[in-house]
Amino acid sequence: MQLSSAVVEANLGFGGIGWIAWIVIGGIAGWLASKIMGTDAQQGLLLNIVVGIIGGVIGGIVLRFLGVSTAGAGWILTLLTALAGACALLFVVGLVTGRRR
Repeated sequence: MQLSSAVVEANLGFGGIGWIAWIVIGGIAGWLASKIMGTDAQQGLLLNIVVGIIGGVIGGIVLRFLGVSTAGAGWILTLLTALAGACALLFVVGLVTGRRR
């Protein structure tokens, strides 16, 4: 069974915005998370974007698990969701790699 992209986006919490917006929001969220978590010197633009997008997926899954839907909620909630997920991702990566601030 093949899922449509709209169903996948709605279930992961990134409905309502396009892929280019996800790259921009992911870059901003990844950069802000790297500043907050103290990893900015170790990350470049591409890694910030990747961390932000993965963080958005993580945040969307967590919110979906809690019963909160971010579909159609706008870019501010999307940015906050991606930022929280990116910070969590950087925290876990820091624990696994043993890096401290």
